[in-house]
Amino acid sequence: MNSQPWLTNYPPMIPAQLDYPKIALTEFLTQAAKQYPDHRAIQFLGKIITYRELLSDAQHFAGALQQKGIQKGDRVAIMLPNCPQAVISYYGILMLGAVVVQVNPLYKERELAHQLGDSGAKFIVCLDLLYPIVKKTQVQTSLQHVIVTGIQDYLPFPKSWVFPVIQRLKGKIKKIEPDDFSFKNLLVSASPCVSPASIDPSEDLALLQYTGGTTGVAKGVMLTHRNLVANVIQCRAWFYKAEQGKENFLAVIPFFHVYGMTVAMNLSICFAGCLITLPRFEIPSILKTIQKQKPTVFPGAPTMYIALLQHPELSNYDISSIEACLSGSAALPLEIQEKFEQVTGGRLVEGYGLTECSPVTHANPLWDQRKNGSIGLPWPDTDAKVVDLESGEALPPGGVGELIVKGPQVMKGYWNEPDETEAVLRDGWLYTGDLAYMDEDGFFFIVDRKKDLIIASGFNIYPREVEEVLFEHPAIAEAAVVGVADDYRGETVKAFLVLKEGETVSEEQLDQFCRKRLAAFKVPKQYEFRAELPKSSIGKVLKKLLIEG
Repeated sequence: MNSQPWLTNYPPMIPAQLDYPKIALTEFLTQAAKQYPDHRAIQFLGKIITYRELLSDAQHFAGALQQKGIQKGDRVAIMLPNCPQAVISYYGILMLGAVVVQVNPLYKERELAHQLGDSGAKFIVCLDLLYPIVKKTQVQTSLQHVIVTGIQDYLPFPKSWVFPVIQRLKGKIKKIEPDDFSFKNLLVSASPCVSPASIDPSEDLALLQYTGGTTGVAKGVMLTHRNLVANVIQCRAWFYKAEQGKENFLAVIPFFHVYGMTVAMNLSICFAGCLITLPRFEIPSILKTIQKQKPTVFPGAPTMYIALLQHPELSNYDISSIEACLSGSAALPLEIQEKFEQVTGGRLVEGYGLTECSPVTHANPLWDQRKNGSIGLPWPDTDAKVVDLESGEALPPGGVGELIVKGPQVMKGYWNEPDETEAVLRDGWLYTGDLAYMDEDGFFFIVDRKKDLIIASGFNIYPREVEEVLFEHPAIAEAAVVGVADDYRGETVKAFLVLKEGETVSEEQLDQFCRKRLAAFKVPKQYEFRAELPKSSIGKVLKKLLIEG
């Protein structure tokens, strides 16, 4: 049996093997600034930043951190939406050989405290609107200083003057405490770091990207410079029609999500493209931006494409500049793919990946043969197979088992979690926990998820975390959280509850309770009260029966 049948179906322009230079990830930015210094690197709400300016700002930020005591190997967190500061701080941190810890800006205090505490982050760069929650969390962690920035810091005049005035009138911006710093002032006062740290790409970490797992507790995925460089080069090979220095990337998929970080931010900089960056997913703004700025590449999640197609004003805008879209984070419905391609004239294909793989391992070819419902072919230098759940032996085409993958983009392991690492990394193979099959042509299809992971609008939600919050409510005796089908979000969160005897609670009260303790995307959208939950003979809740009704 041919163990890699996908190679016979590779597009002629994509080699099965690629060269991966032994470089730090920051070299992409250095080379782009050297070759295209005056090209647009970032377009942000009317503000243009060239590659020369972006490199200079990243060097000044690295210099500022260096002067404040940050050294190679230290962890520095970023808690920002998509904005220039997110890119500047990311590359500045890496220049020092420090490790980026990406934090979702939607996180609540308990979630933030775990991530900062586990990573041991010394500094965090956060939005001014998030400063209060960061300060509440600081006493629970080893966080030393907070670097505060605002959207207004990179807005053109007069927006840069009007925006903070409005925010202050609303009482949203708090005064920075003496031990903390202004991002803008740091850049102005710091000397640039023009000699980046010496990096061993295969060993030195670039990123701690937090994800959940079988335990439901968020774990730090250790991604090296080599992991991230490799995945960008693989992605560049897949986008073989894209041209150096000529592409415009619509960057609405969050940079704090590993998919947005690689396929939007890092890939754009590798191409010396322009990141058309938007801090929020707001359809009217996106449609106007597409028509005016004419992006050519639009990485996203299915919910983004669905929302655009369903917007009543879509026909009033020209979005035909879009040429290539790689959809990730959830299954891409065929009707959405076909309609989006009809409207744009471009190509939209489904891919697959995991945080542990930087993240992409598979995708359908953009301009060649693809298969409906498939996650596509393994990427160059990426091996994949489906193995029997009991024996671990490779299954023939059509056999359903666990998908395992191997390649240069696969993580080093979980941060301070050797047992968890050993459970999923065996002889270089990453066990994904997803049930899949491969057809005769080497196209892979996801059948189901081995874990209870819920993916809603591209966000990973771990039921145990939600259940633990529900159990904190004094009226709840039992709680089981599952993902149920949702036309828009892909999946949504549903909680099955048993109340303590004599207790009552409304759905609205539970919603308010959860929103104080969980990011909004994790809060259950549906509640169902039951007298009891179905259980096995050993007392385990049978979630499959709950889902089946």
